[in-house]
Amino acid sequence: MRIQLLAGALAAASLAVPAVPLAAQAQAAKFDSRAVIEAVRKALRENYVIKERRPALDAALAKGLASGRYAVADPQELSKRINDDLAAVAHDKHLGISFDPRVAAELAAGRQGDEVADSAFWRALARRNNHGVSELKMLPGNIRMLRYDGFMWTGDESRAALDNAVAFLRGGDAIIIDIRGNGGGSPEAVRRLASYFVPPGAKLVTFHMRDEKPTVSVAETEVPGGRITGVPVYVLTSGGSASAAEEFASHVKGFGFGTLVGETTAGAGYRNDIFAIPGGFALSVSVGRPELPDGSDWEAKGVAPKLAVAQDLALDRAQQDALARLAAKAQGPEKTELEWSAALVAVRMTPATPAQPLDAYAGRYGQRMVKVEGGGLVYQREGGPKTALVPLGADLFALEFDPRSRIRFAHANGTVTGFVIERVDGSRIEVPRT
Repeated sequence: MRIQLLAGALAAASLAVPAVPLAAQAQAAKFDSRAVIEAVRKALRENYVIKERRPALDAALAKGLASGRYAVADPQELSKRINDDLAAVAHDKHLGISFDPRVAAELAAGRQGDEVADSAFWRALARRNNHGVSELKMLPGNIRMLRYDGFMWTGDESRAALDNAVAFLRGGDAIIIDIRGNGGGSPEAVRRLASYFVPPGAKLVTFHMRDEKPTVSVAETEVPGGRITGVPVYVLTSGGSASAAEEFASHVKGFGFGTLVGETTAGAGYRNDIFAIPGGFALSVSVGRPELPDGSDWEAKGVAPKLAVAQDLALDRAQQDALARLAAKAQGPEKTELEWSAALVAVRMTPATPAQPLDAYAGRYGQRMVKVEGGGLVYQREGGPKTALVPLGADLFALEFDPRSRIRFAHANGTVTGFVIERVDGSRIEVPRT
């Protein structure tokens, strides 16, 4: 019995809290390792996508079985040994076995394909994770961000979650979609999200599944509110962006509706089925391959970003680029605010050094105080909250959460004598040191 899902299904399942801890299940598990190996060999002989590779995979498992390598009592250790042997032959990120009684139970119940996606377990899992939509956020400059942790799909509920997220994004002057660490999911979720950005009916991907007739995924003809055009779009990627997430990244690049920022993706391109294996195991087997409109795929090579940075800098890099693009079209105070916001993002990536030691700026300035705390400067009006001062270079500092104001310290004969509060509208407030 099997279930057809893209990579990420098992990873998504791990987000749910099991009724019994997995370690306890492993301790209680009873299985026949020979039966496990023989079931894995059978599934690979009959289903693995690269037929020429099947004999080598089978030989590796047969060798391990004959040597006693798989004669272990711990199901997690058995999974590790099998996976190590499969990886040594195939280097396939969709190929692997895990001890997962929950998924195995779904398969044992006889559910397949859409039946599993519609089962109570998977619907509950999707709801607990808001169908992969984990965060919607406003950033300076009316940049709107969606963090999408998994292309989860159970039908109407998942569609509604994506539609609601895109409705939020639609109001932004720029859009960021964060799929760093997104391990994949359903091609239906990819299709829905991509349909907001590509032409109606556009061919997205063709799936070649074993000896079956190829299936073609095309963009939907209608989406709520229509297509999004004329807005800068950025998609953040990492080495952990895999499978369905890579399909979406491929559409961003191929159709040119956005800019990829971050790291090259995982290179997990094959389509997989998940097979029930005796003893509570679930085996992911690559059974098909995707083909993009230009004839390429992302297996083993991933999708390279246009703006390559370490994944932890990807959001700042995307913000910096978006703010610069928005500032280039703006005028007056709005332009200044966007430029100042971009400068603040820039120093998060490459910190600036103040002209004076921090102690030189600390002191009382009328009803305002500047203090050294936690290795940095904080600014506080009498009775008000503290705000971190972010060095922008020389004697200029930004207020961490106020992109409309800056503080520029003045000094004479090596001593700080006061500061000027500069505003985006051009106004200035001079504050002497007291």
